[in-house]
Amino acid sequence: MRIIKLPHLPSEQTTAQPGDLLPDAWYKGKEYRVEQNQVEQHIIMKNIVIFGAPGSGKGTQSDKLIEKYGLQHISTGDVLRSEIKNGTELGKTAKSYIDQGQLIPDELMVSILASVYDAFGRGHKGVIFDGFPRTIPQAEALKQMLAERGDKVAAMIELDVPEDELMKRLILRGQQSGRADDNEETIRKRLVVYHSQTQPLIEWYSQEGLHHHIDGLGELDRIFEDICKVVDQL
Repeated sequence: MRIIKLPHLPSEQTTAQPGDLLPDAWYKGKEYRVEQNQVEQHIIMKNIVIFGAPGSGKGTQSDKLIEKYGLQHISTGDVLRSEIKNGTELGKTAKSYIDQGQLIPDELMVSILASVYDAFGRGHKGVIFDGFPRTIPQAEALKQMLAERGDKVAAMIELDVPEDELMKRLILRGQQSGRADDNEETIRKRLVVYHSQTQPLIEWYSQEGLHHHIDGLGELDRIFEDICKVVDQL
């Protein structure tokens, strides 16, 4: 029988203490189906939803988190473009909705995210979900998808930036990149849509005990330091 290092399980309770050895199938007549990789995942895996309005710095902070913690990154926009470009079945289905000017159904979007998530394997340190979820049904679907794999969201980190600052950042980005959608009228519409979705999701993740508010206005390094304080405690 394979023996793996696990927390001690006293005879009358299941409170864990360091230092005990357990068979991987049983302890004192009780069955504990425990796989070693599952134990490691629940100790070290840090799945994070990074949340904020367009221009709040999600991409920049995600890059810094990836560099420091070795996390994977799933950006819904990047994932969709990749699936469509590679001509996958999911990509073809998504393209059919996009070509008809329709929103991609949540079920399809979750299937695409699940495919990418599974491609990371079972040994990853965690995933940053960027751009998803945007609604409560999407948050519930993401929770279910991860639960089916024995995983969960460890934190939702909200980057809070005042709207006037968001406007400045996005207009500047448009001037620098030439992005046609970074004009004042389009930006205001995007922010209206964002704010209509924001409060319900913040409340939902607060009820889950996962919401962490970060002041996204100020020095980049200070913002990242505040985010790291949250991640380090997960």
